Parts: sequence; structure tokens; C-alpha cells
Amino acid sequence: MLNSTAINSILISVLLIFSTVVCAQTQLEKNTSQPNIVLILTDDQGWGDVAYNGNNLIDTPNIDGIAKKGATFSRFYVNPVCAPTRASLLTGRYSLRTGVHNVTRGEEAMRAEEVTLAEVLADKGYATGAFGKWHNGAYFPNTPLGQGFDEFVGFNAGHWSEYFDTELEFNGVMKKTSGYITDVLTDAAIDFIRKQKDKPFLAYIPYNAPHSPYQVPDTYFEKYKARGLNDRTASIYGMVENIDTNIGRVLSELDRLGLSDNTIIVFLSDNGPHQSENVGGRRYNGGMRAGKGSVHEGGVRVPLYIHWPNHIEGGKVVQDIAQHIDLFPTLLNLTNVDVPQNLDIDGMDLTALLTSTKSQLPSRMLYTHRWSMGEVVPSPGAVRTKQWLATLEEGSWSLYDVVNDSEEQHNLATEYPAQLDKMSKAYFSWFEDVTSAGFDPIPADIGHKDYPVVMLEGANAYLTGTGIGYAGGNGWAHSWVTNWIDPEAYMTWHINVVDAGAYSLSMRYALNEDARGMIVRVEIGDQHIDTKITKSHKRKALPASDRAPRYSVFEQTWGTVDIGAINLAEGQDKVHIRILSNSGKKEIEVKDLSISKL
Repeated sequence: MLNSTAINSILISVLLIFSTVVCAQTQLEKNTSQPNIVLILTDDQGWGDVAYNGNNLIDTPNIDGIAKKGATFSRFYVNPVCAPTRASLLTGRYSLRTGVHNVTRGEEAMRAEEVTLAEVLADKGYATGAFGKWHNGAYFPNTPLGQGFDEFVGFNAGHWSEYFDTELEFNGVMKKTSGYITDVLTDAAIDFIRKQKDKPFLAYIPYNAPHSPYQVPDTYFEKYKARGLNDRTASIYGMVENIDTNIGRVLSELDRLGLSDNTIIVFLSDNGPHQSENVGGRRYNGGMRAGKGSVHEGGVRVPLYIHWPNHIEGGKVVQDIAQHIDLFPTLLNLTNVDVPQNLDIDGMDLTALLTSTKSQLPSRMLYTHRWSMGEVVPSPGAVRTKQWLATLEEGSWSLYDVVNDSEEQHNLATEYPAQLDKMSKAYFSWFEDVTSAGFDPIPADIGHKDYPVVMLEGANAYLTGTGIGYAGGNGWAHSWVTNWIDPEAYMTWHINVVDAGAYSLSMRYALNEDARGMIVRVEIGDQHIDTKITKSHKRKALPASDRAPRYSVFEQTWGTVDIGAINLAEGQDKVHIRILSNSGKKEIEVKDLSISKL
């Protein structure tokens, strides 16, 4: 028979065990109420670039697994190009509201006052990290670290020039990396997940692949060449499979850490595939019309797969139309976080579609606009309903029944004029609304304490005058100013000095021997510095690991000239670079202008 001491000891042990179980259950409930998010975005991966969507030439077992175990959206839409999709995804707002209307020259920058998913979740105790391509602003605070992310590894530009052993930004500092870029970014994301495993986190992984340049490890390239594909498609499919392998690494790490059941996995792409006959031909995209850059189905319909064990039924197929703007309110709802009341978002919460077998969204129209160089105009644009697609191109409207004509073979504008009239009027009303704030250039901030050096890229300059232009045509990332002979031509950047004081200036350039002695003037406000360039420099393309011809420029070697020091007052201003005289008709090329706080 047990004495009272033994009985008390047993009771205490039972209570301790019960208390431990209750605490564990409470912790589980707490964790479940704040699930982690792994948000994976790929670049230029079309709807057809996954095996799950019927492509029998590509292997994507991990992406397919997310689709099979979770919910898939049969008609999910984004923008026709990179930067606008990213702005809408992160804010729940149409990109034109955020200031993003292009992909270069600062017009891809999202206004700093926009509130991102990362900012909202950070306010609720989430750790936030971004690993990959940003493309929503090159200068703080328009960068990831200024838009709610605690940690960032990647690059801010629209694309990168070298994928092997390249330099990447690590929280504001450029560092040399070792290995293939997708592997490196995944390493950083996994390291972040390990560090944050005991608190809720948002891991945003916007991979830059399979965007050009077409660079991929040998094993993947050789595999797809053996399937009879051309170099470009073999590279793209190899990059996609490498992404898939790395997604598998992330999923395995979540399993190892015991986090899988409490982590929402989201996979999507930022636009349709880059389809071009002159750079390697077209690839499978489900028979949809057009590709990247187009407002038609092939340009904006992409995979969206969402997996959350025990919360979202595996194999669920959502038939309702949805768009990138919807993920912001949806992910907040799934994490039990309210959309801040002061935010004017465009997206609709998709939670009911994910968690219920019968729910459907109210009838609505979804809008699409494609960037154009220069003035922001309504065309090209599109408006969609569950059945209809109306497109505006070169001032002319077309109408398609995409339920019965998914390839858009039959323009029904004349057969259904009332339907087209309704949709076109709605589009113009929407366009007027989302562009009402205008598109004044977003200036580059100069003088932040943690970012004392700002490099104003030639590709982001506004050019005035005859002849002067961008290498590669439109001034994509890594481009420079070329064919500059006319002294009447000049470059302009918009800046905002946040800390008045002394700054030093330097410029990277290329100049032939016979052009030595050219005088360059840098103007900021009512001040200027004239500098004679005494050393020539012939630029040379750096080695690259391309498997197929790229449509962007190669990185080059550059000469550097110290311009001098200047005192800058606080506030907004403009920077101009001019050449004072050029009687010999000599060319100068300019890569960038650096402004450094002294």
C-alpha cells in the first residue's frame, strides 16, 4: 500500500505531465495561428513550364508535388512583365497605384510609402527574409530592407548578368559567392529558416531563373539536350529543374525541422514565357496565345499552387479567376492577421476557395496593363471576367470567349457589342482610377547613414538629345549610355538628399584614345563640377557562361574618373551630366555616377 508521500509524488508527476501536454498543445495552437509562409516566385516561367500542366519534356517533381498535395488555380493571372507583378503581389494593389509602370529607368520602383506583406507581418512578430530578384527599386528605402524585410540576399535589378560565382547583395553589402546562383539563394533561404525556426517567418524566394541569360549547370543542360531540345529551351528547362531541385531542398529542411505542417507553401511565376522566334523559338504553353509582354492568356496566365497540410485539401482545383493582388489579403487571413484598415487594396481574399468545397467568389472583373516606354497610356490593356477577355491593343478592342475558345482564335467583338461596351467602359474607368496619382519620377535617396554610397546607373538615366541612347536598346539592367557625341545631349537622374553635407562624385566610362581631354560637366541644382578626362579606356566584355544567345548586354570593364567633391543641400534635385564641347565628334560611354557621403 502506498504511503501519502508516494501518492503525492505520483500526483505531482501526473500534474507535471498534464501541464506539459497542455503547454505543448497551447504552443501548437499558437504556432498554427501564426503559420510560416514560404512564397516562391520564379521569373519568366510560363504556365507550361511544369510537368504538372502537361509538359512531358520537363521534370518538376517537387513543384508537381506542391500542386498535387495542395490547391491549384486553373486561371490565375499576373502582369505581362516582371516588376509590376512583384509590386502587386507584395501590396495587394494594382501596380499602377504603387508607381510601378515599367521595368527600368526607375519606373520599376515601388513608392516607399506602399505597405508590403512583409511590413504587415513584421508588425505581428514575423521574421521576414527575401532571397532573389527584387526589381521594385534600386535605392533604399525602395529596396527590400526598406520595405519590411529583415534580411535580403540577392539583387535589386531586373536581371543579373552572371549566374556562376557571381556577386550578390547581402543586407546592403556586395559579396562574392561560390556556385550557381539558384543554389546560393536557396542556401541563404534555408539558413534563414533555420535561424527563425522558433518564431513565425515569411521567406520570400523570388528566384531570377529561368530568365536569361541562359546559364545552367552541365548536368541539367546535357539532360535536356539529350531530349532533342535546342540550346535555349534546354537551358530554360534545365534552370526550371534546378529550381525544382532547390524547392525540394527547402521542403526537406522544413520536414527536418518539424515545420512542414505549420508552413504555407506558395508557388507562382511572374509572367508568361519569353516566346521569340529570333532567340530560340517557342515552347509549350498549353496552346495559349502569345507569351511574355502580352496581355493575352499566354502572357499573363501562370501556375499558382498553394499547399498547407491539414488546412488545404490536396488535389483541390479552383476554377474561379484570381490574380496576384489576391495573395496579399489571402495570406494575411491564413495567418490570422487583419488587413490594416488604412490600406486601400484591390485584391480579394481567396481563403474560402482554398478551405471550402462549395465557395466561389462574387462575379468581378480583373484588369491587366502592359508597360510602355515613355508616357503611361491605356493600351495595351485587358479586362477579364470568368468567361470573357477583352483586349485593347493599338487603340482597337477585341473580345474572346476564353471558356470555349482558350486559344483566342475567334474575335467576337462584332457579335457581342454590348458585352464589349460594358467591359471597355469598366477598363477605362479602372485605368483612370489607378493612374490618378500620376507617375512623377521616384528620386533616388542620397545620404542614408547605412547606405553612404549611391550608384546612379546609366540605364536608369533619362536621356535628352540626338543620337544618345542605351546599349541594348531600351536601357535594361546593366546597360549604359552610348553613342554620345552631341554636346547638346545630356543625362538626367532625380535624387532626394536626405542628409545635407559634402559628397564625392566619381564616374565610370569608356573613351577612345583620340577622345582624351574631353570635358565632362556634372550639375546638381545650381552647382557644377567640370572634369577633364585624361585617360582613355576601351571597354571589354567580361566572360559569361551563356549556353545560348542572350537578348541583354554583357557586363563590361570600365575606366573610373574622380569628379570631385560637392556640398548638397537637403531636398529633391536633379543630376545632369553634359559634355562641354566635342568638335572632333568623339564618343563617350557612361556606365554610372557614384555619389558618396564624406
